[in-house]
Order: sequence, then C-alpha cells, then structure tokens
Amino acid sequence: MDIKNVGQSLKMEQRRQMARTGLKAAIYGLPLLLVGFTINNSVLMTDAGYTYVHQNNMTGELDVFTEPGIHFRMPFLSKITQYDQVITVSFGNNAGEDFYQRLDPVQVRFADTYIGEIPVTYRFKLSTDPEALIKMHREFRNNSNLIDALLVKNARNVTVITATQYTGEEFFQGGLNQFKSKLGDQLREGIYLTERRQVEVEELDLAPVGLDQADANKLQRTQQLVWKTVPVRDASGQPIRQDNPLQQYGIQVTQVTIGDPQPETQLDQLLADKKRLVADRIRAIQEQETSKAQAETEQLRKEIQRTREVQDAQRTKELAVIAQQKEVAVAQQIAKREIVEVEKTKQLAEVEKSKELAIAEANLAIQQANAKAAEFEAKAILAKGEAEAAVLKAKYDAFGSNRDVYLAELNRDISTSLYNNLKDFKVEVPTHYFGGGESGKMTTNLDVITGLGALGMMEKANALKGTNSNP
Repeated sequence: MDIKNVGQSLKMEQRRQMARTGLKAAIYGLPLLLVGFTINNSVLMTDAGYTYVHQNNMTGELDVFTEPGIHFRMPFLSKITQYDQVITVSFGNNAGEDFYQRLDPVQVRFADTYIGEIPVTYRFKLSTDPEALIKMHREFRNNSNLIDALLVKNARNVTVITATQYTGEEFFQGGLNQFKSKLGDQLREGIYLTERRQVEVEELDLAPVGLDQADANKLQRTQQLVWKTVPVRDASGQPIRQDNPLQQYGIQVTQVTIGDPQPETQLDQLLADKKRLVADRIRAIQEQETSKAQAETEQLRKEIQRTREVQDAQRTKELAVIAQQKEVAVAQQIAKREIVEVEKTKQLAEVEKSKELAIAEANLAIQQANAKAAEFEAKAILAKGEAEAAVLKAKYDAFGSNRDVYLAELNRDISTSLYNNLKDFKVEVPTHYFGGGESGKMTTNLDVITGLGALGMMEKANALKGTNSNP
C-alpha cells in the first residue's frame, strides 16, 4: 500500500509539472503568435496578372497595385480586393472555362423576326489607371460583380442590338464576318444610335429560269425591301453612338471570337428550302444548257459535214487543175531539157574542136621549140667538141714536148697500182700431181680411185715421217 501511494504521488507531481510548463509556453508563445499574425497582415504580396485594391478602413483611402511585388498595408484594419487584369467571357463555349464563363449562347432576334443562337467569346483588359480602377471598385466592389453586372450584361446587350441590324438570311448567308466587325466596333467605341426603317437590300441571285434566256446561269443583282434597324448618321456620314459603359472605367475589348451560330427551326427550314430551290434551279439551268449545247452541237456537226463536202469537191477540182498544170509543166520541162541537151552537144562539139585545135597548136609550138632546142643542142655539142679537141690537142702537144717526164710519171703510176693490188698475192705450187693417159686425164673410175688411194698413202707417209722426226 505504501508503494502504491508513492506512485500516485509521483504521477500527480508530474502532472503539476507539465501544467506549469504548458502555462509558461502559452504565456511566452502567445505574444510571438500575435507578432507573427500582425506581420503577416502588414504585408501584401501581389502576383502578375492581377490588380489589387487596398482599402484602409482607418483612413478610408484606397490604393491600387498592378505590378507584382511586396507592399505594406494597415494590419487588421484594411481590406484587399483582387481583380483579374484580363477577363474572358464566353457565351456557349463552356469547355474548360471558369465558372463565370459557363454561359449559354446569346439568343438574338434578327430584323426579319427570326431567332438564332450565337456562341461568342469576349476578352476584356482592365485599365492600369488607378483613378479608373478606384472608380470601378467603388461601383462593383469585387471581381464577380464586375463580370456579372457589367461585362456579361454589356456584351449580351451589344450582341442583341447588333443582330437587329441584320436579317436572318443575310446573317447566315455570308454576313457573319461583317457582323463580327460591327460587334467589336460597338463594344469598343459605343453602341450605334439606331432607328427602324424600311430599306432596300441588294442581293446577288441567279437569274430566273427561261427557255429563251442565254444568261440564265449567271448571277444578277436584285433589290428587296425589308425592315431593318439601321444606324443614325450625322452630317458627315458617321454613325451617332451612345455612351460606352466600359470607356469610363478604361476597360478595353481585345478580342471577339464567334463560334458556329445556330438558326431557329423555321429559319433553318427556310435556308434549307432555298438551298434546295437553288439546287433545283441550277439543275434545270444545267439541263437547259445541256439541251442547248446538244442542239448547237448537232447544228455544228451538220455545218461541219456540209463544209467538209464543199471542201472535198473544191479539193477534187483543184486536184484536176493541178494534174493538168503538172502535165503542162512536165511537157515544158521535157522540151526545155531537149533544148538543153542539143545546146550541150553543140557546145561539147565546139569545145572538143577547140581542144583539138589547141592541142595541134600546142604540138606545133612544141615541135618548133624542139627543133630550136635540137639546133641549139647541136651547136652546143659542136662547140663542146671543138673545145675538148682544142684542150686535148694542147694536152698532147704538152706531152710531146715533155715525153720523158710523161713516160716516167706513167710508169710510176703503173708500179703504184700493181703494188697496191699484188702486195698480198701468194702463188703456191701443188704438192702432188697425177694425170693419166696420153692426154693427161683419167679416163676411167679405176684410174680416179687408184689416184686417190695413192694420194692418201702419201699423206699418211708424210704424217708418219713428221711423227718420227719430232722425238
């Protein structure tokens, strides 16, 4: 029991110790927490893409911050309102958009009372002027009120008013781009001051179908009277505008995008019927054009056939004339050729005779020249002979006067010639000789063999003799 009481006492003491520690932490931590909370409420950190309006509740002053950074504010006695610097408002384009942009397409009524739905997206940019922003903040107080009360309502109003300036057919048959241009202009500069008036509308349409029309497939301009809401213009022709509610706050419209507009059922049926009628009219015009083209083609084919027959007859006639002209021309050419042949033969005969005469004259001249040449040659030979005879006579006269000297020189020349020709000449006497008979000739084969045998024996004897004498 004593141990149990001691344990309980220790536990109570620990609890009292922990309570005292917590109290001390609360006493020291609470001021730090209050200081941190005060510092946090004294600093404003702004982000890019947003505009901040700081309201000092103590002094009632309003400050505007449009750039990212760190700013000081009155802690606990100030209010910060955040605005988007760029706001997109979409009517009918809801995929992936913010909550305030999930709006239905704008339903409009055209000048011819037809109804349509137009999906359109607007992009607005807030002003950076502090005075304009403060004025906007005083009237709308926050971003959601600005979008719902000003941007959405004004965009829808301008879209509806602009649509009244067009007929349904005009809008859905090519007027969308012009509608977009006027819509953006009125959002930026102010809505036109308009009045309802009956005006003439000029349209381009196909001409009526007719059997006797050559231009039934062409477009023609037509005039139609319709009631439309048209702008009221001043003396200079410029449209008079109403006040622009966005201009006083410096809000700019940077982009207008239109989706796929949808007409009401009656207008859609009217457009479909008109499209079908136009298609039927085009088909009828094409059939007329085809029939006309076939008729013209048949007529042209007959004209071509007639022209071809006329051309064939004319060609046959021309070929006959050409054949006759060819025969005449051939006969004329033959006659001319015969005349040319006769003239050629005559001229050749004259040329041949002239050639023979020229040859004869040339031969006569040659013979005369040869005779003169022979005469001169004979005279030259005679003169040469006389000159040589005179030289020879003078030579022999000189030899006769010096006979001994001449004979000595002649013997010297003979001796020199013999020496030069006979200095290597050798005369050998035959070693053996044999003959036969009275005439000195061998008369039989036996004589020849006997002689050759004796000659061989003598050669062996001489060889043996030489061998014996050598030792």
